[in-house]
Amino acid sequence: MHNLLILNFGTGEIIIIALVILLLFGGKKIPELMKGVGKGVRSFKDGLNDVEKEIKDIDDQANGKKDSEE
Repeated sequence: MHNLLILNFGTGEIIIIALVILLLFGGKKIPELMKGVGKGVRSFKDGLNDVEKEIKDIDDQANGKKDSEE
């Protein structure tokens, strides 16, 4: 329950975070940073999809074997 409170950002906090990022990286580096974040998120989602597919394949194989044994 404590972990859920950390993710509860309001508008003010988001604006402060955006300003800090702008100060740290500057206006020219932000598009490159967001591009990298986008690639990371896409890679993470692809990995999750691969794992879900493998689990489904294993489940299908296990169910297929059970049906053929009966």
